[in-house]
Amino acid sequence: MAALTAITDSVHFAQTELVNWTLVTDDSGVLVIDAGFPGQRDEVIDSVRQLGYGIDDIHAFLLTHAHVDHFGSAIWFAKTHGTPVFCHAAEVGHAHREYLEQVSIGSLIGKLWRPRYLKWSMTIGFKGALRRAGIPTAHALTEEVAAALPGTPMSIPTPGHTGGHCSYLVDGVLVSGDALVTGHPVSKLHGPQLLPGLFNHDQDSCERSLGALGMLDADVVLPGHGPVWRGPIREAAERAAAL
Repeated sequence: MAALTAITDSVHFAQTELVNWTLVTDDSGVLVIDAGFPGQRDEVIDSVRQLGYGIDDIHAFLLTHAHVDHFGSAIWFAKTHGTPVFCHAAEVGHAHREYLEQVSIGSLIGKLWRPRYLKWSMTIGFKGALRRAGIPTAHALTEEVAAALPGTPMSIPTPGHTGGHCSYLVDGVLVSGDALVTGHPVSKLHGPQLLPGLFNHDQDSCERSLGALGMLDADVVLPGHGPVWRGPIREAAERAAAL
């Protein structure tokens, strides 16, 4: 199950070995930012219940991007419970699966001689990594929608990992998705970094987005992969760019 850490009174970080998500609460319920793999649905539900809420208390899922490891369980919630799903306007088509900006199986096959890639690939296969279903009901996050969600998340566009990737500021905390991570099962590195290039749609844009993140005034980063980073975001962005 996910390890749940209280970051602020309203923001909780759910970390797993494969991918992370963030829960934002208020008196009306829960906003879940990202959703793990399809096979992590029970872990997502458990993290919500640990905070004293149930499935019907989930206001919405908010996606940093529409890769299967970040929106997988939201497919079920949207289809079965009608839970709203939002993302940046530039990522809506990706969430609908009108196109796919995700590492190809062919690219991964070329890495399977490396033990880290082989172990990771086998593990995520059991979590539903090969699912290509979309979320037809996904909508763009607008200022009006954000104002009605727990935490009133502020969008920080960070394209590169996907064309419409978006990070979010909520309660003074940066939820960075895959624009800035602190680890990954296939990476030997620890601390702030970009994901390996084969996972990124546009590497140059990834690096430009790091620069944008470095200008933010916040000192806690909740990444899509790896542990919490505590310290100036500028320092984290500079360390990732140097790698």
